[in-house]
Amino acid sequence: MAAGLKTIIALSFVLAIGFLLVILSSALWQNYLPLLVVATYVIAPLPNWICSRCSNPDDFMDSGNSGAVIDFGRFVTGFLVVMGIALPALLAHCDLIRASAMAMSIIGGLLIYATIISFTMFFQEEQDF
Repeated sequence: MAAGLKTIIALSFVLAIGFLLVILSSALWQNYLPLLVVATYVIAPLPNWICSRCSNPDDFMDSGNSGAVIDFGRFVTGFLVVMGIALPALLAHCDLIRASAMAMSIIGGLLIYATIISFTMFFQEEQDF
């Protein structure tokens, strides 16, 4: 699947909307705790990427348990995504942020993470062996 210019523009637009929602959820109520969601969604794909690189199936000295490494990376990625949703809910429950800031932060964070996943899906390199 080749990603064209329209795909890049559309994904960039969605990413910008996601960041705008998270920044507005912080700036409108002068409470900058919802910005922690950005960190979790930026860090979330890293364990999946690192573990997929560590379990290279073309490795000469393959020990045969590369599936466990990939599963661990997916588990940590899933934990970070859930934490990105649960953190604003926890902050709103403790009355550190407002419920509307929570909603904007969760929606913006999900848009950011969906854009990151879409970028990796569209621009994944094909390996022909």
